[in-house]
This record gives sequence, structure tokens and C-alpha cells, in this order.
Amino acid sequence: MARVATLAPSELPDDLRRRAGVSDETRPSQLGSLQVWARLPQLAATLLDLQSALAELSLEPRLAELVRLRVAFHNQCRSCMALRGADAVGDGLTEALVCELVEPENAQALTDRERAALAYADRLSIAHHEIDDALFARLREQFSELEILELGAHVAFCLGFGRVAMSWNLVDDLPDALQAEGPVGPWSAPALARPR
Repeated sequence: MARVATLAPSELPDDLRRRAGVSDETRPSQLGSLQVWARLPQLAATLLDLQSALAELSLEPRLAELVRLRVAFHNQCRSCMALRGADAVGDGLTEALVCELVEPENAQALTDRERAALAYADRLSIAHHEIDDALFARLREQFSELEILELGAHVAFCLGFGRVAMSWNLVDDLPDALQAEGPVGPWSAPALARPR
């Protein structure tokens, strides 16, 4: 059960409904943490602006979504793990590919660029003090300097807001596999499409 009050999709302010692509058919779980942030409409609008700005960066949608899902796994943010972005699906993200996130370093379906981004996301999520020059050398083989900054901003957003969302326990409308006790992964249950 959620630890904080949420809003149903129909309760969102009209501006947020429009901006987030929410319709009468939208399920609460498809909103992720927006079902809480919408209680603070100005902050929710700013978060949507930041999400839009991050989506406009040069990182490929598939890569950005894989990183988001891997960070969600480390955060154990089940509402984050349940969602899939339409842009990423259009860019080749499949559930089979999401299953590769169990062991990204050994995943044949991931590119070297994706594996490097996921290694950085892993370290930022669980061992940020262990980030070293070798990891940055690996990143520089795959990313420009500006892309590394973009990747850092994307991971920071997912890591921070995902940890807060995890603490709220927004699982009421999620598939049973994502409500199970103990650690779960984004590969544990069918995905939900985000509005838009």
C-alpha cells in the first residue's frame, strides 16, 4: 500500500493531464510518481519540464531507458520498473532486451555503448566512491564529453527521484510480480506503457 496519498488520473490538474498525456483510460500505475507529485502542481510541472529536457538530449531513447530501468532496479523502485517509454520502444527496446539487464556486461544484445552507460549507472547507484579513471576512459571510448554530462544528468534524475518514489511504495496498481517480497527486477513482470 502506498505510504503517501496519491491522485487518480482523473484528479490531476488539467494542465498536468494534458502535458503528461493522461486520458480517462490511464491507469494510476502508468503515472509513476506523478500520481504523488501532482499534489504539488508547480513542482510537478517543473519535473515534467526537466523530464522533457532530459528526453531532448542526444542520448538514444533506448539507451536512456535501459539506464533508467537499471537504476530503478538498484533503487528497487517498483513503479519505475513497471514503466516503458514509448520513444524507447520505438527505438528498439523490447522485453527481451530488458531481460538482458540481469547481467548487462554479459548481454550479447546490448551495444558496447549501452554496456558502458550501464556500468556508469551501476557505479553511481551502488558504489559511487569507486568510480575511477578507468571507468571514464571506457565512457570516453563511447561518448563525447557532452554526452557524458548528459548521461550523468539522466542517472542523477533517475537515482534521486527513483529513491524517493521507492520510499512511497507506489505498488497498489502494479502486476503481482512487482509487489513480491524481496528484490525484483524490471524483467519480472509485463511492462506498462507510459501515457503520451
